[in-house]
Amino acid sequence: MSNLKTVELPVLDEVTPCCPPLTSSALSEEDSVRMAAMFKALGDPVRLRLFSRVASHPDGEACVCDISDVGVSQPTVSHHLKKLRDVGLLESERRGTWVYYRLAPGVLAGMAGLLTAR
Repeated sequence: MSNLKTVELPVLDEVTPCCPPLTSSALSEEDSVRMAAMFKALGDPVRLRLFSRVASHPDGEACVCDISDVGVSQPTVSHHLKKLRDVGLLESERRGTWVYYRLAPGVLAGMAGLLTAR
């Protein structure tokens, strides 16, 4: 059993970051927990590749069958995709036997806003 907690991130619109930009003020404890969960999930090379494959997919969503060739087994791919979903970076939908993944709304704009100097 894992001792990791699922951290719920807010649903972001296209221009609202999850947290204030790092240069605007010191982070609150809540914002730092939120940010750390996102960056921790993306800190694994396989997860980053999977996130990139979903983000760059021409249809805006990708079937797990189209993105699973990242050099690890299919159960490991599913594990990594679940981690990305748990921290709010991806959303998923089951269609028949396949699961389709897409970026959570506003996640890229939110991350960019967080790292942008204002």
